[in-house]
Amino acid sequence: MAVPKRKQSKSRTNKRFANYKATEPTLVVCPHCHALKQAHRVCKCGYYDGTEVIVREEKK
Repeated sequence: MAVPKRKQSKSRTNKRFANYKATEPTLVVCPHCHALKQAHRVCKCGYYDGTEVIVREEKK
């Protein structure tokens, strides 16, 4: 069985995971209030998939 002769350094080990790029979240338009929101999330107006999920009280 093949066995490495020397320990691999931390930097050499971490190079395997260095090709990750962070991406911006996907934004969609809310059909109710027409604001930008993340996909598959409740909008700030309280609607999700056309139904009111969070009931918000109006400010005076």
